[in-house]
Amino acid sequence: MQADKLHPSDRLRGYGLALVAACLWATLGLFYQGLAAYGLPRLTIVFYRAAVAAVVLFLILGWRRRGWLSLERRDWLLFVAFGLTGVAAFYVVYIHAIALIGMGIAAVLMYTAPAWVTVLSAVFLKERLSGLKVAAVLLACGGCALVGQVYDLASVRLNLLGILAGLGAGLTYGLYTLFSKVAQRRYTSWTTLAYALGLGTTFMLPLQSSADLVGAVTRPSALFWLLMLGLVPTLGGGVAFNAALRRIPASSASIVATLEPAVAALLGWAFLGEQLETLQLLGAGLILAAVIILQRDNAAGRGLRRLDNVI
Repeated sequence: MQADKLHPSDRLRGYGLALVAACLWATLGLFYQGLAAYGLPRLTIVFYRAAVAAVVLFLILGWRRRGWLSLERRDWLLFVAFGLTGVAAFYVVYIHAIALIGMGIAAVLMYTAPAWVTVLSAVFLKERLSGLKVAAVLLACGGCALVGQVYDLASVRLNLLGILAGLGAGLTYGLYTLFSKVAQRRYTSWTTLAYALGLGTTFMLPLQSSADLVGAVTRPSALFWLLMLGLVPTLGGGVAFNAALRRIPASSASIVATLEPAVAALLGWAFLGEQLETLQLLGAGLILAAVIILQRDNAAGRGLRRLDNVI
């Protein structure tokens, strides 16, 4: 279903779903911090993040919607590329970026994704690239930079490998969005996410140690955190975001998702005692402004299409 043909209320629901996804993904830092206390390797954490969500999805679809598990042969290459780059590569490079340059800067670099998505969507998906959308991208990236405190040079631990990992996370996250958009032209959001996560898990398996995999699930408390990581931000956020992509353009959904670091900062303040500075709050305001601009841009675009029809 094309976003341009949807009722305005469906578009509004799409923005709401993208916001829900951003809020759920914002809890990732809390889960990662909880699991770090058990000494689990980073690669094991992200493997189980994808694996838990994939297993649950396939069980649900096999029980309730078995027909949705059928893929056409021509689409396997699409899903293999999706699982390899949009899930496995994204999860691995992002968690390494966090380790190398810190959560704040890694999140800022990851949220260069809207710029990648906006340009690639215009080229490959033929989405309209307006001045307002470009302004929204710039505002969102600037807001993420403020939330990530890039102005505090004393606290920024930059190195070339970390910067490349962060930019790689932005590119692969952008590819996740684009692959989801393309796949959902023929498949449901549930099917799309199930195969993306399943294949992503498969590609991450060779990177695992059997001892680490077994050790992670033999401790009940660690297993609980892993299950919640797979179910809440990964499965819940993924389903919400993919459903949003059925209702609004990929570039718009990606920009709305930049609210994630702002929400993460608020969660850190509420649950971890982290301090929020004035410039961080300003950054959150810039991201919200970007979302509002997107809504106005889409409204203007619908008005122009109606005028073209009249003429």
